[in-house]
Amino acid sequence: MESLYTARAIATGGRNGRVRSDDGLIDYQLAMPKELGGPGGEATNPEQLFAAGYAACFANAVKRVAREQRVDWQTPEVSAEVGIGRVDTRFHLTVSLHVTNPGLEPELACKLMADAHAICPYSNAVSGNVEVSLHLR
Repeated sequence: MESLYTARAIATGGRNGRVRSDDGLIDYQLAMPKELGGPGGEATNPEQLFAAGYAACFANAVKRVAREQRVDWQTPEVSAEVGIGRVDTRFHLTVSLHVTNPGLEPELACKLMADAHAICPYSNAVSGNVEVSLHLR
């Protein structure tokens, strides 16, 4: 693969540290959620950042497949839920993508979502490693 763009981020201190992008546009304090034994509070966490990135990327994939199939769905709204949990001694992620239907026939909207899932870089990156479920609202 020839890389078209490379994002760079630096994490210092792990889940209770700080994360920033090399260009300074992202600069966040991190806190482990209380549910994972951390302090929680007024800081983000890696799962929230992953959910935001996946939701944005998947929304763009929906726009692309809709455009290619000549369907008017210009501003898809995608909500991503990223869960983290333990299986035996390892931590694993799950993802639920909730797409708001703009008034399309549900069968068509579901087809577009499935097609988007096939081309979305995030979906391809986690394929076979993370359970991803698609939901139409």
